[in-house]
Amino acid sequence: MQTVTIVYISIAVIFSALVALFHYYYKTKKRTKKLVFFSFLRFLSVFSLLLLIINPKFKQKSYFAEKPNLTIAVDNSSSITELGYDAKVLEVLNSLRNSKELQNKFEIDTYTFSNKLIENDSINFDGQQTNIGKALVDVNKLYKDVIAPTILITDGNQTYGNDYQFLSSKIKQPIFPIIVGDTITYVDLKINQLNANKYAYLKNKFPVEIIATYTGNETVQTNLVLSSNGKRLASKELTFSPTDNSQVVNLNIAASKIGVQTLQATLIPLNTEKNKQNNIRYFAVEVIDQKVKIALISDVIHPDLGALKKSLESNELRSVDILKSNEASSKLNDYQLVIFYQPTRKFQQVFETSEQLQKNTLTITGTQTDWNFLNDIQTSFKKEELSETEEVQGRLNTNYSNFLIDNIDFSEYPPLENAFGEVEFNVAHEIILSQLISGVSTDGALLATYSVDNKRAAILAGENIWKWRAHSFLAQENFIEFDTFLGKLIQYLASNKKRERLTLGYESFYYGNREIQLTAQYFNPSYEFDANANLTAIIKNTDTETTTTYPMLLSAGFYTVDLNSLPSGSYDFTVRAEGKNIRKSGSFKILEFDIEKQFLNADTIRLQAIADKSNGKTFHVNNNTAQLISTLLSDQRFKTIEKSNEKVVSLIDWKYLLAFITICLALEWFSRKYNGLI
Repeated sequence: MQTVTIVYISIAVIFSALVALFHYYYKTKKRTKKLVFFSFLRFLSVFSLLLLIINPKFKQKSYFAEKPNLTIAVDNSSSITELGYDAKVLEVLNSLRNSKELQNKFEIDTYTFSNKLIENDSINFDGQQTNIGKALVDVNKLYKDVIAPTILITDGNQTYGNDYQFLSSKIKQPIFPIIVGDTITYVDLKINQLNANKYAYLKNKFPVEIIATYTGNETVQTNLVLSSNGKRLASKELTFSPTDNSQVVNLNIAASKIGVQTLQATLIPLNTEKNKQNNIRYFAVEVIDQKVKIALISDVIHPDLGALKKSLESNELRSVDILKSNEASSKLNDYQLVIFYQPTRKFQQVFETSEQLQKNTLTITGTQTDWNFLNDIQTSFKKEELSETEEVQGRLNTNYSNFLIDNIDFSEYPPLENAFGEVEFNVAHEIILSQLISGVSTDGALLATYSVDNKRAAILAGENIWKWRAHSFLAQENFIEFDTFLGKLIQYLASNKKRERLTLGYESFYYGNREIQLTAQYFNPSYEFDANANLTAIIKNTDTETTTTYPMLLSAGFYTVDLNSLPSGSYDFTVRAEGKNIRKSGSFKILEFDIEKQFLNADTIRLQAIADKSNGKTFHVNNNTAQLISTLLSDQRFKTIEKSNEKVVSLIDWKYLLAFITICLALEWFSRKYNGLI
């Protein structure tokens, strides 16, 4: 309590005593013992009221015991069922959760994981992907400031993500894996990996790389067969031995017809093999007869050029050539799209040639752009030439209507740099990204598209777009988000198709273990996005002739339908706007592939490695869980901690004081009334 508060309380005591004495003793001739009682009640009432006004604060300290957390993370993928250990895993889990000894020492939290970590007690072993590394990192984030050993119940077989045995630097908690699966080695042939491009060009040959592995103690022979619709396209005889147990096979297949070709790679199984599902791998290649060629014209050396080239060429359907302005004019006829990067007066001839050839263009400006030249050479937009520069971030326009855009938060992306000021348009245009300057949104365009005489064009008013691609990798651990966004813009600009009121987004084929989603955008007659449309997707399985109708749901500027429940096969579909004579059709294939069925054994080596590196210990699911429980109970790292909690309490929050004042005043009044003093 502060000194000034003590002084105030002392003054309140003196003042309350004076008030009581003044009221009952001043000019009172007959002083009885009752007056002492009355004055005492008055003193208590006045002093209590003054205390409420002073409102002193008191520190209140309480003590509590905090148990360490015990995290149980259970692999919920279908590989557990395939290995035949689903019942055993449930038995072990129940033993751990129902252990009174563990409950007395730990706060037990149960999670399941396949492709992501979920706080859930329901386990059905239906996950189609396994990312153990992400699950461990997520658990560590949840309990990074407390003691929380993790019991990891899994077969150790990870289908994608970072290798969890090398994540010890990111994991601060000890890991106690319970190994699910056989440790016995069986004879097994397996297609470990298949690499093939998604696209191929008509009348060309496309390469297929197959990595086949063998587990066993004898020398064996088999055939690798590549077929399509029952027709053998290529084959190769392979020989494996205990020492030579892996082979890489490269085959070249002719692309003879346009469309999606589904192919099957088969490693002829041995008679003694237990798991034959991992001997087959399906894949698909879309054969096309056109490739988009893009001219990237620049006279400056800038990291943006490499980023743009790598991003655009991440799709095999596009190729990018970086050209100087003085050499580009004679070559423009070979390209479907021209990108002008920071144009200056030297670009005059190539600009004029592009206009004569009616080429679609993308103009990227920056600190080295000659705006006086740009204002003179074209009339679609203009900007005042200023020497000052500014940093500008982007804000996505979710109502952009020319093509589908994923809902990306560009305000988290690094700012681009450009000459100060806004771009002014003289033609109709649509903004994809508006300017965000120092966190304040403006109406100015950072990225916008427009059309002039049936030519499509766009302008990006900022340099250092390489930072956006780098940010995409740091945030997502891949370039997919940025490359997809830029790819859609380039696809729109490189096309001369007429604008349509209904546009669709889908892949020609999907793998059965991946997300399958069909998206659409619908526009009113003014080509404004219509958020009130009623779209339905009619999906027909061409193999079984089964037709299913799905409603499409509105989500972040487009309509979508989730088709993950569809089995593998070929499908035709039609998306229609109910009540309108507008519909659009397409087709896709779902390829059969369940990666969770590719395993025969538990990955003991990696589970042992993560246990050792995190100072944990491995156990097997078939062993008695009592040993694991005993290890956890005896481990001196996991102790209950007594903690204190100090709170500052104001007297005005103490309700009993108000009741005390009421009682004192009431008792004084009734006592005086009883003695005839009122």
